[in-house]
Amino acid sequence: MTTNEENKLIASHIIQRLGEGGQPPEFGLSRINVGNESYLNVLEHEYFQSLLKQGSSFKLVQGYFGGGKTHFLHCVRELAWKYGFVTSLVELSPAECPYDDALKVYQNVANHLMLRPESILEPPQLGICNVVRHVVDKRLEEAAASSRQPQSDVAQWITTKLMRVWCESHSCRQAVAHLALACLQNDYHREQMLEAWLLGENVTNTVELRDCGVYEQITRSNGFTMMRSLLQMIVALGLPGTVLLFDEVDRNMSVSTKRSHIIGDNLRQVVDLCGRHQLPHTLFMYAVPPEFMRTVVPDYPALYQRLKSPVALSVRSPQAVLIDLEKLDLPPEDLLTQLGTKLVEVFEDARDVSFNHATQAANAELLARACTEACFEVNHRRLFVKSWVDFLYQQLAEGEIALTPEDAKELMWSGQQAVEQVEDVEDDFDDF
Repeated sequence: MTTNEENKLIASHIIQRLGEGGQPPEFGLSRINVGNESYLNVLEHEYFQSLLKQGSSFKLVQGYFGGGKTHFLHCVRELAWKYGFVTSLVELSPAECPYDDALKVYQNVANHLMLRPESILEPPQLGICNVVRHVVDKRLEEAAASSRQPQSDVAQWITTKLMRVWCESHSCRQAVAHLALACLQNDYHREQMLEAWLLGENVTNTVELRDCGVYEQITRSNGFTMMRSLLQMIVALGLPGTVLLFDEVDRNMSVSTKRSHIIGDNLRQVVDLCGRHQLPHTLFMYAVPPEFMRTVVPDYPALYQRLKSPVALSVRSPQAVLIDLEKLDLPPEDLLTQLGTKLVEVFEDARDVSFNHATQAANAELLARACTEACFEVNHRRLFVKSWVDFLYQQLAEGEIALTPEDAKELMWSGQQAVEQVEDVEDDFDDF
């Protein structure tokens, strides 16, 4: 596939995601990202290029639903891939993955670990086991360039290095090392058994597990210990580190006192562990609505003291814990206008069409003004992108036109009705 064909498919993916649900695309975010560059620049220069080479960090990402949390986490994921980090993007919800259930958190983290895809047009290779396979294949390739016995060299690295590194959990270390050995030796039976164990499934064949040095199961009582051990083994595999991205996707912040206490205590432990050897080379991000800091955190003074800060992350305060997505680089109208001009270029690539950029820039500015004047909530971004993509398709079919302020308001109101209908039936609150 040529580069032009790939670019067209990526552009089509972006337009489809934004036009259908007003949601950020899975890949290709850099083509349409605007407004949060200052945060990303601080993370790149202060953390990926420096701090994460020797330590770890916790960041709380704050924003209303529809305010760009999911979008921002995807941007951070792409930045992490640029530096070779393994990432895991986990959606937290009371039913699927509550943060007070250590086993479910471990399972979701282990299942969503991934390296940068070789091609964003191919299905992502998710899971800790695919990470291990990638490392083994890479080491075989490197050994083959300088040795006549590459398989023997890699096996020696596994048995003399990987099986002996420090790790909180002996079972986790041996599971990762023996999985690497099974991949190297094409032992599919042992590979599948260890893969199931590492993904947090209940493996009943304890005799074979013990033969591999795995003596315990992963449960709610040791889930967070196993997750830390997994992060330690990722570094032992020779990878730069891990970026964990937790996204609170449920609008209902009311949980029981007991569960709320467990969540607060778990977060406090993570904050305390960042910077210690238990979480090596790890960036831990937890995205929540502002209500979390106002209604949950104050009940736990130990956590409140660690998270409360007079300033948000910036060039002047790169050490700050809070990333506040209500404070972006541009005011809302300018942000939407720039987003609109970027989407014109993406639409042109996707549909093989050429628009008059001056006309479309003026149209984007009028629609941005109509959206921000009529919509006081931050979900005006979703309203804007859905309405704007619809308008671009209209011009593709009927020819370019210049919007009037009245046209922009009418387009905005029709889009508002569509967004409200979608939000009434959707359970997935991916925000743009």
